[in-house]
Amino acid sequence: MPHLVLLYTPELEQQADMTGLCRVLADTMLAQRDENAKAVFPTGGTRVLAYPAAHCAVADGQGDYTFLYANLRMGADRSAAVHKTVGDNLLAVLCDRLGALVAQHPMGITLQIDEAPGQVYDGKHSSLHPLFNKTS
Repeated sequence: MPHLVLLYTPELEQQADMTGLCRVLADTMLAQRDENAKAVFPTGGTRVLAYPAAHCAVADGQGDYTFLYANLRMGADRSAAVHKTVGDNLLAVLCDRLGALVAQHPMGITLQIDEAPGQVYDGKHSSLHPLFNKTS
């Protein structure tokens, strides 16, 4: 964790560099710092995944409408200030990278952040974390 999942109308696949967008969003997540200048997210746990919606209906169906929905799921115990800063920074990336498309035709961009308090199961298996958690 954290996982940022993007769900979008299929038209965006041809209109936007989704792979590049994923990389910039991941880099933005990795650059986030809390009030004590500590990294908000672990390098080995940061993931951005993007999926075109196989089926969708947007608004009244009478126009060339598109959307991108982004949901960031992170562990608990981060401050409201961190939530806001992370959200503002990720939304700024989405608006910057997709701004030209928003100007061309109606498009909705939504970003939501969820925390994971009260999880009943949080299983992990990874060989990524040791790559980034080396002691000097």
